Amino acid sequence: MLVTALAPAVWGTTYLVTTEMLPPHRPLLAAVIRCLPAGLLLIALTRTLPKGGWWWRALVLGAFNIGGFQALLFVAAYRLPGGIAATVGAVQPLVTAALSAALLGDRLTLRTVLSGVAGVAGVSLLVLRADARLDALGVAAALGGAVLMAFGVVLSKRWASPAPLLATTGWQLTAGGLLLVPVTLLSEGAPPTHYTLDNVLGYAYLCLIGAALTYAVWFRGLRALPPTSLSFLSLLSPVVATATGWLALGQDLSPLQVLGAVVVLGSLIAAQTQRPRTAALPPAPARDPAPAPAPGATAVGSGAAPAAAEAAAARVRQPPIPSPLRDGTAPHTR
Repeated sequence: MLVTALAPAVWGTTYLVTTEMLPPHRPLLAAVIRCLPAGLLLIALTRTLPKGGWWWRALVLGAFNIGGFQALLFVAAYRLPGGIAATVGAVQPLVTAALSAALLGDRLTLRTVLSGVAGVAGVSLLVLRADARLDALGVAAALGGAVLMAFGVVLSKRWASPAPLLATTGWQLTAGGLLLVPVTLLSEGAPPTHYTLDNVLGYAYLCLIGAALTYAVWFRGLRALPPTSLSFLSLLSPVVATATGWLALGQDLSPLQVLGAVVVLGSLIAAQTQRPRTAALPPAPARDPAPAPAPGATAVGSGAAPAAAEAAAARVRQPPIPSPLRDGTAPHTR
């Protein structure tokens, strides 16, 4: 769980890298450069392509987890203040819990619901501002991104890939990046022809660390953790984003923001530490008492092989076989 938490923590640094190192007004280009080269790199390293039904499954998962999620995320970021977008996106654990109950048969507990509500409240205290203005399309995009990511997490759990982890991660990053290419060209036009050293370093960080490494860690955690527990870890991203803005950019940190961070971490811990409930097992059927050994039979110890014990019991119960040397008849065959 701690290793998996590194992924959303690293994703929380994306805001700092995007604002300080990347070209302005090119968010979808950043998403393409972040995902597509990372996916192609992982496929080249593993040299494993999808087989059979995994061609369309990889496309669907790539659209949910990468392409569609990234597109809606940046639409929300453009049309909404960052605090509102993060607050709406914080409903993802609740949506994941509901989908896990519907599609995977997981139990939706009151503790999970209360932890999810507390997570949304904590994120709102952490990043929401009083002067924030709502935009209907932006709110719909932020909510749609949270729903797409929740579907992607649950379907990734339902469709267990037989391929190695890095190969599966590469398929989804490549599929999502390819889906983002036409959207990027239509909305942002052709990419710029000149890049500074900061641009190159920022894109390299997002591609190698922010995608290839972190998504492999994220999908590894998905194979080992329940989907709802995994989704609660995503609440670490706004916490880390606020902390990096305070440390690196000198942004103010109010007492309400500190309280929000504490509430977020408390809801995350509460969701992770609840014990899974298991149904009571039926009582084991009573065993028949072992038959008493016949007179003269040799007792067989508990360490003897079952075949030897059965053979010994058969020799006791079996009547003596007439000898052909005594009465001239052949022995009976069984």
